[in-house]
Amino acid sequence: MVEHEYSAADIIVLELDEAIRKRPGMYFGVGLRDPRLPVSLMCAVGGHVLHPPARTAEVHSLQGLIEISGDRSFTVMLDLPPSWDEPDLPAPDHFYSLNGAGWWLLAAVMALCEKVVVEVWRDDHAFRQELAGIRPLSVPERIDPPPGSGTRVTFALDPEYVGHDMAFPSDLEHLDLHGPDCAVPEGPGRVIVRDLRAASPGREVVYR
Repeated sequence: MVEHEYSAADIIVLELDEAIRKRPGMYFGVGLRDPRLPVSLMCAVGGHVLHPPARTAEVHSLQGLIEISGDRSFTVMLDLPPSWDEPDLPAPDHFYSLNGAGWWLLAAVMALCEKVVVEVWRDDHAFRQELAGIRPLSVPERIDPPPGSGTRVTFALDPEYVGHDMAFPSDLEHLDLHGPDCAVPEGPGRVIVRDLRAASPGREVVYR
């Protein structure tokens, strides 16, 4: 019997979005077209706001708002100022997109989207960019800046990955935005989850 010798020829290198679409369970705990996948993606985004990358903010320190606008679309807004390479230029990351460095979990959710819109603003400068998944469809464009500073990302989940009949649940009281490894006590940060769909317009729950 001849044993197969493992070599570099056996290694398949996948891009980030390809790897996520191949095995989403490694990132979100559920597979493609699982009924739990849409809410798992939304919870991952909310959890990332409460537990941001260490170099960007303290755990439980950011203010975030998630608005569910459709059965497979939602927006997250947070009070995190973006980084600039220059005073009026965004610092691109992930295929030169506006998704900030270190926010890899947002990029993982983007990989399962058919369309994403990222907006960032700070110091009277603001930029907007559309993406297909994590891949930009255009360079960042200047927009009128909202007050203060922050980041807003709108996700439109791809039905080819999450399922054509899948939707976010109407039960917002039992979402898991912390995960089993969060042992940090409550802080000043919070995430409001607000449902704008016709069945329950304006209904919201606060997570700390």
